[in-house]
Amino acid sequence: MSWLFLKPDESLNDDEGVCSSDQTDLSHYRHEALSTVRDRMLELQRQHMISQAYTLPFPYLCQIYHLLNLKHLETVHSFSLSNLKVVDVNYVQATNNGGVLKFQTVLAVSGVNILRIWRQPIVEVDLILHTPFTVELSIPVYNNKRIIVMFNAFPLSSNAHKFFVDIYSDLGWPKPVMQIILHFASCLTLYEDLPYLRALAKRNIDRLISLNRISQHETMWLFRRFVELYGSSIEPADKLKLLSSQEDK
Repeated sequence: MSWLFLKPDESLNDDEGVCSSDQTDLSHYRHEALSTVRDRMLELQRQHMISQAYTLPFPYLCQIYHLLNLKHLETVHSFSLSNLKVVDVNYVQATNNGGVLKFQTVLAVSGVNILRIWRQPIVEVDLILHTPFTVELSIPVYNNKRIIVMFNAFPLSSNAHKFFVDIYSDLGWPKPVMQIILHFASCLTLYEDLPYLRALAKRNIDRLISLNRISQHETMWLFRRFVELYGSSIEPADKLKLLSSQEDK
């Protein structure tokens, strides 16, 4: 029912990796960002499970803030993630266009926890900012398998963005079963996102991306990295300029 209500569109994937959609002309975006996304998605293509795409009436920066704020796993997604807790940030590394953060999560020990069918009680999760538009979440599951989620968010205007979700896994479960479960899980987490994104959109965006106001806590390191590199320079598709350290040389 959630899937039918939200009506996910076509994904970024086609036979050559990333493609444009009717509502987002990706030719507006710089080659550096597209090539990074395309290479990573082609690398994962054999493990591809589902794709979803949405046009959301919220500023693009709200989505990026949400994706890179680790504490939102505990608050915004407390229901779908069964009160999962972020207990430690183990590793951070800056890259030219983003950064890598590894953090430890623990499942609630009391009650029935549906996430136990996917993973151990304590695991180290990777969160990667590939470009100002692309975030990867990599979650270890049983027997050295992983579930990888690629989020791509592209600004359409100052108050709207296109949001793509692609999920990959090398679990040995039957693919149709995996697809049904992952479609439901993805729709549920987006449904949880909507009230928060709506409230976030009402805030002053300039204050949201002010380095002086961003928490120094390790859980916000990756968002601070995003602001250091890009700030508010990401514009809608027809004016977009992708900044990178290479362009300053």
